[in-house]
Amino acid sequence: MLHFQSRDGFALSGHLYGDPATARAGLLIAPAMGVEQRYYADFARWMAAQGWLVMSFDYRGMGASRPDGMRHSLKGLDADIRTWAEQDAAAAVDELSRLLGPERPLHWLGHSLGGQILGLLPNRERVAKAVTVGTGSGYWRENSAGLRRYVWWLWYVVVPLSLPLFGYFPGRRLRKVGDLPRGVMAQWRRWCLDRDYMMGEGGDALRRQYAALQLPMLSLSFTDDEFMSRRNTESLHGFYAGARPELQRIAPKDVGERRIGHFGFFRARFEAKLWPRVSHWLQGA
Repeated sequence: MLHFQSRDGFALSGHLYGDPATARAGLLIAPAMGVEQRYYADFARWMAAQGWLVMSFDYRGMGASRPDGMRHSLKGLDADIRTWAEQDAAAAVDELSRLLGPERPLHWLGHSLGGQILGLLPNRERVAKAVTVGTGSGYWRENSAGLRRYVWWLWYVVVPLSLPLFGYFPGRRLRKVGDLPRGVMAQWRRWCLDRDYMMGEGGDALRRQYAALQLPMLSLSFTDDEFMSRRNTESLHGFYAGARPELQRIAPKDVGERRIGHFGFFRARFEAKLWPRVSHWLQGA
């Protein structure tokens, strides 16, 4: 386990895979909403075996970065998504940069939310290349057809009732997403109800900030993603105008599988069929 501090002093935990002395480059894995870093362990170990120094981490309040006194409730934890990006993820970039030194590049792999927040990082210029997996805007009217009915209930009923009642989002108890700080869930709701997602709140300044990010970017999305539609994916990556993302949309039949979905890419059975796309692209882009 790797322990470090966010930029505002919050105690965070991560995990390091690979040899800092011999790795060719670094790869930071930024988790999806409500997903703990341990979910990415098989993929991280595989990438480390290919010669990368891989670091995973948990945002504050999640997984190993959840304070001991908040194991049963996140009430009182002050954080929103921008806190996760500008304080926690930025500190993870700082930590991996320290281990790599200035000579070796640092790459970013963001799953879902992790791909959305790259443009928020104050030290985003340290990232040489970026890969997004299952990343889209989250705007609810552009969600896949099967999801829209569910998220309407989530955004207009469940979240407005649960946040003031519990002081955080009790996702474990409700069997939805996972426990989340009140500010994170409230901001995510605002974004998902806005046609322009995060840009509706961030305005023109944030649009310019995202568009100014210039680096090679690969987007991997899946035709059977139960959360992200093609439109969600295209909308979000349109914010990264300066990066001109390479969009690869993969159907399960393309790799001889029946199912991939929003979370499947990181499962060990895709070691030979999907994971090399990341390693090969990072080496060749």
